[in-house]
Amino acid sequence: MFTGIDEVDWASMEHAYGPADDVPGLLYGLASADPAERESALDGMYGAVHHQGDVYACTLACIPFLFELAVDPGIRDRGGIVELLTSIGGIDLDEDDESELDEDEIEGVANYAMAAAAVSAGSSVFFELVADEDPGVRLAAPLALATLHGRPGRVLELLRERLPAEPDDEVRLALVEAAGRIALRHRPLAEQVADWLSWLAAEAYPPGLRLAALAQLARCAPDALPGDVVRVVSGLLRELRSRPCRPEPSAAQAQGDDTAADRAASPTLVGQLRELAAEDSAGRSTPWAADLLRTLHVGLDDRVEDRTALLTDQLCSPDPWQRLDAVRMSGGLIRAWRGSYEGLVRLVGAQLTDPEPRLAEAASHVLEELFGLAAPAADALAARVASDPGGWVREWASGPPGLGSAVKALARLGDARVLPALEQALERPEVPHDVGFAIRCLGDAAAPLAGTLRRRLGEVGLDESAYDRASPLLAGLTALRAGEAAPEVLRVLRGAPEYRGEWLRTAALRALGSFGPAARCAVPELRRLMLRPGAATEAAQALWAVTGDAEAVLPVLAEGLRAEQVHDCRAAASALGGLGRRAEAVAPRLRALLEHEELWLRVDAAIALWEVSGRTGESVPVLLAAWEKNRHVRVRVAECLARMGPAGAGSDAAQVLRAELLSVRRHNAMDGGYGSHDTHEDEKLLALCRRALPGDTGKGTSS
Repeated sequence: MFTGIDEVDWASMEHAYGPADDVPGLLYGLASADPAERESALDGMYGAVHHQGDVYACTLACIPFLFELAVDPGIRDRGGIVELLTSIGGIDLDEDDESELDEDEIEGVANYAMAAAAVSAGSSVFFELVADEDPGVRLAAPLALATLHGRPGRVLELLRERLPAEPDDEVRLALVEAAGRIALRHRPLAEQVADWLSWLAAEAYPPGLRLAALAQLARCAPDALPGDVVRVVSGLLRELRSRPCRPEPSAAQAQGDDTAADRAASPTLVGQLRELAAEDSAGRSTPWAADLLRTLHVGLDDRVEDRTALLTDQLCSPDPWQRLDAVRMSGGLIRAWRGSYEGLVRLVGAQLTDPEPRLAEAASHVLEELFGLAAPAADALAARVASDPGGWVREWASGPPGLGSAVKALARLGDARVLPALEQALERPEVPHDVGFAIRCLGDAAAPLAGTLRRRLGEVGLDESAYDRASPLLAGLTALRAGEAAPEVLRVLRGAPEYRGEWLRTAALRALGSFGPAARCAVPELRRLMLRPGAATEAAQALWAVTGDAEAVLPVLAEGLRAEQVHDCRAAASALGGLGRRAEAVAPRLRALLEHEELWLRVDAAIALWEVSGRTGESVPVLLAAWEKNRHVRVRVAECLARMGPAGAGSDAAQVLRAELLSVRRHNAMDGGYGSHDTHEDEKLLALCRRALPGDTGKGTSS
């Protein structure tokens, strides 16, 4: 085995973590009889040799040896090796303009191309592996063929031939998934694949196979789905949940006679992922159904009503696992698409009382991200919070404590029933880092907490931990505009330590600014800080809020527009906008910033220019150009347009705002990632667009 491996100059190559002279050891580890050693070796291959999908010279050198391992029936866990080869050779290259690539990027693209060519050249061996005795190999081989082989028509023919003979349920699903991948990668075969999938979905096959066929149809030929797809899928789910828990291990789990104990000594990422998958599938009769449903939802795309109806049916299922999957998918749907979700949210809230802790926790996490959209579940959240004081605060192995999901969800609704939980959180030795944000969401309803916030801030020691201890308290006082706490805030401002002192001063200055005239005791300190580099803009902004003395702060803020750091320029522009017409003298400087290369600074300057001049002609085109260039700036732009007053019916601004309201997809929806405030930000954008438009805006998108 591994003929020629010693002739490769591994030491001259590198992988993600340095010289590649350890790669032969990893390859030998993949062939080991010890399951822990095999797993550690596979982890090393993904962690270093194929790090985050990268292909190095040593990755290319491994390919012949990986093929040798994949076809040797004496090697265990070969399914993982086939998956590794598929990943190495299956990267789709973008059509980049090579003239815009630097030397390292050109080398990387060349490596990807060589890997694809090398793995494709050897991919014929996967034809034999489709019928291998090892079910783990049979599970990986169909997708390898669909991804890598140069004759997709022959691969499709093999998939169809193999399906009736394949005894393992999950492998049969992999055969169907491979057909869908062929249709996506080779569009001339899409119609042929769709016909086969439609036949599988309609014939008297087991419900799992029919669901897999529908999922792939949604993915590669959505127009071929049956018109009553929700009814059909709901019926298949009812059939699936009538199945008993499987007594046999799945193909994904079947790796010979190895047990979990055999692998326990190997704390690898691969092992952790396997354990998480095993934990999530424990007790499920059809653990693969969740992946099929996710694929189906992705394929249904903007058919929000169909997807909502399907999730509604799942959330009413007697099977807690189908409900758990539905809760998670509901979060994904609402996060990406605008729609009417009251009924769905109410059903998600109903899961908060389920005895299965993973289901209740998943529901609280989804509701936490919905802010105002979680209103139909408010009573359920309040009941959950009241019944579970132990969940009010979460402790973490590293980092500060944080509020529990249900507490955050209830606070983000502005519901005063969360006050006991916040009051208790404020009395803890270490206050949760996010309590200030929760108080901001509550607004005036959190006024009873002001005294506790003030007292706890007065107890904060001004040492190196001062920022961590004081920042959540300062955020809460800022939200409440609790001017009676000015002495305590001033103490923090004066005594800020060197470590994170700038951050702490900024938080204290924002608090004093929010207090307005009630913070007059801080005026001397604010005047002193206006002369300090790094604090001048924040101090001037606070002094303006406290005294209304525009003459005192205008020179400092105008000078801030010349700062080298974009962040400092932005802060100065925003502060000048707050002065309104009193800062009209800086209009020429703001006007010059409309051409700045940094988009966010252009936006801030345009908004400030309108605020100080009262004229929209120069600002609006800049704002609309930014709107089109960067979707993440839209909330800020819409907020300004709304303050400017109703946009003219035929104006460019009105057209942009109407187009946004007609879009079904959320403006900040991302493929493969999301932020916890994305839904809230999009709902805010919709509200601002409606406010900025005159009269009847049409139905638009409702959420």
